[in-house]
Amino acid sequence: MAKQEIDEKAWSPAAPETVYALLADGATWPTWSGIGSFDLREEGDTGGESLNAVRVFHTGRSTSVERLVELVPGRRLSYTLLDGLPLRDYRADVDLTPKDGGTAIRWHSTLTAKRPGTGWLYRLVLGRFIRGCVRELAEHAASLREAA
Repeated sequence: MAKQEIDEKAWSPAAPETVYALLADGATWPTWSGIGSFDLREEGDTGGESLNAVRVFHTGRSTSVERLVELVPGRRLSYTLLDGLPLRDYRADVDLTPKDGGTAIRWHSTLTAKRPGTGWLYRLVLGRFIRGCVRELAEHAASLREAA
């Protein structure tokens, strides 16, 4: 089964720390993404949404259970999918790079479909969803910058 990749990018005039704060706080996701609701299922190693925390996102009839696997404040947030979609080895790395007085956002995901021949479909559907998330994250971070 072929590994699929999704690679979406956007730019925000907000600082990397502002963008990162939104990513790291799952409770903000329903505000700026297509996510319907958020629950913290399991606190991380040092409490709250720290490394190894398990976060649950609900969207319509879909639920995804994700573990935070890499956190570099202001630079990177990475998570893996534990449950919710028929995928294996799903990992997303959201990298933030200072650029042109703001932040370049790169959301890169890799996945393998559990059912042979369906990887392209998950790449298409998740790609569209992630594209929206990246755009909405950039815009929401910018609106916070303007309000400050």
